[in-house]
Amino acid sequence: MNGIVTAVGALGGLGLAFGVILAIASKVFHVEVDPKITEVRDALPGANCGACGLPGCDALAKAIVAGDAPITACPVGGEASVEAISKIMGIEAAAGEKMVARVLCKGNYDRTEKKYEYQGIADCKASAMIQGGDKACSFGCLGNGSCVEVCPFDAIRVVNGVAIVDPEKCTACEKCIKECPKNIIELVPYKQKTVVDCSNHEFGKTVKEECKVGCIGCKICEKACPFDAITVVDNIARIDYEKCTNCMVCAEKCPTKAITALLEDRKKATIIEDKCIGCTICAKNCPVECISGELKGVHVVDQDKCIGCGVCYDKCPKDAIEMR
Repeated sequence: MNGIVTAVGALGGLGLAFGVILAIASKVFHVEVDPKITEVRDALPGANCGACGLPGCDALAKAIVAGDAPITACPVGGEASVEAISKIMGIEAAAGEKMVARVLCKGNYDRTEKKYEYQGIADCKASAMIQGGDKACSFGCLGNGSCVEVCPFDAIRVVNGVAIVDPEKCTACEKCIKECPKNIIELVPYKQKTVVDCSNHEFGKTVKEECKVGCIGCKICEKACPFDAITVVDNIARIDYEKCTNCMVCAEKCPTKAITALLEDRKKATIIEDKCIGCTICAKNCPVECISGELKGVHVVDQDKCIGCGVCYDKCPKDAIEMR
């Protein structure tokens, strides 16, 4: 009995001693934390996705306060985070244009040929090691869902053999981009309504034999674009999003429908008669010459010719044009 009491007493004494030591150590080695770091950390989304290039939101908060990272470094937080951090840091800044991931492939199982039936694990890198994947197009989406697995925001799903990104959920963290072994996922502007959804760099007949909706490098879109916003490089059409007005002419002209456009969302110009002063600025800037009218007279838009580019809307000094 005495032995038990002695052991308990010894343990209690050791516990007390260690507690005192830890208390002293916490005072001696205490490091003051800049309250700004905590505030910035709270303003970040807390996704810890690593899209900023640092190992989490805590690291980013420290880097921002230390001046080692810009206050716009987090692509996930968007305008709300940038605004909050701007107030904390006393720096004026604005978030850039919202970007979202896009899988540049429309070759689902109904549109593309298959070389064989893949029976391996559901992993794109694994399937790509076997003749580049089961689809005839060696540039297309493999549809095994590796991008789905790494997406921390549940923004990707595979439908009929092709991965599709939900732009409303996507935060442009780029994890899917890094994971894709085919390198066919890119960031595009959230507001972009016209996209070349193909990554096949082969030409003409070869593409047609592999996929029904592949870009064949015909350059019809390039010739049709009124704004020089689309060029064919290495047999694949590419859109310059800074030049593109989403007029969707390229999508209308594409013979294989490799260019995706929300044609149902297209709006055409309409002149508000009460506001129009007949300055002719709209007519002079229209790339398809669909606006007519005399100087100082109300102008008219030919709806059959209008491509909905919005140039006249942007140029009108009297806000006399609506896009409907």
